[in-house]
Formats: sequence, structure tokens, C-alpha cells
Amino acid sequence: MLFYLARHFVIELMMNFIKTHIQSNIATIIIDRENSLNALNSDVIMELNQSFISCMKDTKVGVIILTGHGDKAFIAGADIKSMSLMKSSDALNFSRLGQELTCNIEESPKPVIAAVNGYALGGGCEVSLACHIRIASDNAKFSQPEVHLGLIPGWGGTQRLPRLVGKGKAIEIITSGEMISADEALRIGLVNHVVPPAELLNRSNQIARAIIKNGPKAIRASLECINKGMEMSLTDGLDLEVQLFSKLFNEEETTEGFAAFADKRKPKFR
Repeated sequence: MLFYLARHFVIELMMNFIKTHIQSNIATIIIDRENSLNALNSDVIMELNQSFISCMKDTKVGVIILTGHGDKAFIAGADIKSMSLMKSSDALNFSRLGQELTCNIEESPKPVIAAVNGYALGGGCEVSLACHIRIASDNAKFSQPEVHLGLIPGWGGTQRLPRLVGKGKAIEIITSGEMISADEALRIGLVNHVVPPAELLNRSNQIARAIIKNGPKAIRASLECINKGMEMSLTDGLDLEVQLFSKLFNEEETTEGFAAFADKRKPKFR
């Protein structure tokens, strides 16, 4: 259900477990299962995926911030109680559902910022890995503890974590299942910034506002180059870059960018 609050130019999308707040071209998606430390079961994943798809399609949204409700957990992982009842076929579907979510986040044409407020464990860590930028509160903890249950990460952790922190460190994190602090996550490149909890959303919004000022099609092309280039040879990645670079010269926002530069004014991209 959509609620329009014209006075503050705010839109809110209300669901059972997910709250979406849109203001000044920035969407904030909040996972609201604080009593369960924002753990993800199938229903929550489907709602979260729906929220992301809605924000990706919404022309008013330029940047998406994802966070968890409360001050204890971003996402404490998948719902272990529901997982304990699964058969192999159920687990296959559950893993595919989680991977659909993380792939949609990673492939979003709009930057996604994870505001990690507390525990990001298992599936929660994997969701954060799919986001383009990660900001952590200084009480945040990250881990892939699936091995403690005789399992492996199933939502992309074995693939994204090595690409982000390197093969050796990823193997250590995944096979030990041990938690790492926010400061250690910053040191190894797992997060971009660490801030006090009270500053987490402010810092995330500050970065979002810096992004919003720029051309949306240029941002989209940048994300496409980076994401696709990670899977390409350097030669193919450079070719993709030059193709997208040249195509932007046909866009009105590029014309506006050059005009604003010549006129010594701020460009009007949105």
C-alpha cells in the first residue's frame, strides 16, 4: 500500500516485514523483524525482493539504502528454525530464492548501500556482500557461520566474498565460521566505512546524496562496467567501457553536464 505525504515529499511502502521510505530520491528499505534479529525466512526474502524491484523501477529513486530495524542486527542470517525442517529439495529452492535476491541487489542499476547496524551473519553477510557499498556501525559483526551447522553459504558467499577480500581471507572466514569485528572488516576491505551507531544512517545518506547529484545514466553505466568487467578479461572490460562511454554522448544528461560545466553552474540531472 502506498502512502503519499506531500508535505514532506515522502512515500512509504508498507508490508508485513519490510518498510520502504522514499525521500529526496533516496529509498531506505528496513527489515522489520527485530524480535528475530531481522532473520530472513522465505516470506521475508520475497517481500525484500519485491521492495528492491519496486525501488529499481521507481523513477523517483536514485539510491537505495538497506538496513535492519533496531540496534542489534542488520540481518542475523537465515531463519534457522525454518531451515531445520527443510529437506534437500526445500533447501535447493531456499538457496535459489536467496540467490535471486542477492543477484537482484548486485545487478541493480541504482547504487545500493548496506547500512550494517549490528550482526550481519550468514545470509545477512551475503546480502551485504551483494550491496555496492557497505557502511558499518562500530558494533557490527560479520561472519559466515554455516559450517557450524554442517553447511556452506548458499546465497553467494562462496563467490562474492573471495572477489571482495581475496581467496585466502575468504577461505579463513568461511571455513572457521568465526565472527570478525567492524574494524577488521574495514581493514580487509569488506566494508567501506565504520562509524558510531548514531551516525550510521547519516553517513549512508551523506554518501547517497553525493551519488544523487550525478547523472543517473552515467551511474548505471558505471555499475554495469564494474559488475560485468569483474567477470571479463581486461581487454573485454576495456572494450565494454569504451562502448558505454561513447554511448553516453547521445544522452541529454551528458549534454546538460557539459553545458553546466561551461556555464559554471550545477547540472540539473533529475
